Amino acid sequence: MGRSSFPDEYIVMLGMEKGVINVTYPIPGTRVSQDSANIFMDMIPLGMQIAGTAHSHPNGCLSPSDADLATFSQSGQCHIIVGPPFDENSWRCYGRDGKQKVLEVIP
Repeated sequence: MGRSSFPDEYIVMLGMEKGVINVTYPIPGTRVSQDSANIFMDMIPLGMQIAGTAHSHPNGCLSPSDADLATFSQSGQCHIIVGPPFDENSWRCYGRDGKQKVLEVIP
């Protein structure tokens, strides 16, 4: 995730079933650039089981920005940031409060 849109940012909503994040939802109207990615929350279809968001930071910084923290507080409990080199070690998960949290990866 994120590699295909590099050098632009990438953002999707995360969906879950039975407590497991298992799907990504691209949202209509999403805007991306090298510096930001914006989801319009009013474009999220009603009834979706939203776990949070996943987005990339092409600069490799895996810490949330102020804009990220504002997005985190709007929806879900799990927010993933990925960055180069886009491998199994280049991501972090944060809660709504912006604090890093552990997310178990199920192969």
